[in-house]
Amino acid sequence: MVLFMLTNNLDRMRMRIALWVISLLSCSAAWAGTGNGDEILGKWLNASSRGQIEIYKEGNLYFGKLVWLREPNDENGMPKLDRNNPKKTEQGKPLLGALILRGFKQDGKEWNGGYIYDPQNGKDYKCFLKLQSPNELKVRGYIGVSLLGRTEVWTRIK
Repeated sequence: MVLFMLTNNLDRMRMRIALWVISLLSCSAAWAGTGNGDEILGKWLNASSRGQIEIYKEGNLYFGKLVWLREPNDENGMPKLDRNNPKKTEQGKPLLGALILRGFKQDGKEWNGGYIYDPQNGKDYKCFLKLQSPNELKVRGYIGVSLLGRTEVWTRIK
């Protein structure tokens, strides 16, 4: 009788461990995503919560444009313009629709080789992107080497 109870408890324990392993593997597979790089596609709220960037794909490269601003208009009620852009032809264009991310390639679990545009100062920075979780995107802009830069975490818009 005792032997029966011990083997029965062992079977239950094995079953629980097997279910735990299966659920862990399922979560890992879901987090790994499709593996084709498209895990970053969609709309992201920037760290200041003042803008949303939509990441999209053209060919095998990834881009992001500004699709929402908390304050889209200036003090005169007119759409905010890209006044700090070093290109004179761009300064009269609205910030909404501005290309913020450009030219990223997937490299394993990162997207790099691209640039991020900061409309507050009109400068481009080298950049890489990395998913921290399915709903958090690490955005690192830098000058020269990645040690000299700034990191933000953007949140996915559902």
